Amino acid sequence: MKLTTRGHYSVKALLDLSLQPDYGPTSVRAIAQRQDLPAPYLEKLLIEMRRAGLVHSLRGAQGGYQLARSPAQISLGQILEAVGESIDPLFSQRPGSDQAEDWVTQSLWKRLHQKLKESLYSVSLEDLYYDARSWQAAQTEQASFIV
Repeated sequence: MKLTTRGHYSVKALLDLSLQPDYGPTSVRAIAQRQDLPAPYLEKLLIEMRRAGLVHSLRGAQGGYQLARSPAQISLGQILEAVGESIDPLFSQRPGSDQAEDWVTQSLWKRLHQKLKESLYSVSLEDLYYDARSWQAAQTEQASFIV
């Protein structure tokens, strides 16, 4: 599985939302500016994540997007699934009975896919936040938080 631009931008946007005081709303423009993302594309991704129940949108001058639940309750797998990232196994063919080697290979990939899927759904947005903060501290950066 390769994390595409869609997945990368989505994770960055939700990490940015997790930094807001009391997880309050923030505008697409503000997220896009802080994370150096194209605002129109980001808006489309946030709409997809709203449909998946990961964020809420609020209208008005103080509106924008905010997390629908705490970062600990949002998994990386949910984020990727919300924006259409595929985590399907690489093999979709069924080998014939005389192809024992292919069957073994397919069985191995199926097991690896299951472990990957379990891992993606076990890593929370909160985990990613703390990982990023730890990396930032190790780099001794005092600058603003950019994922």
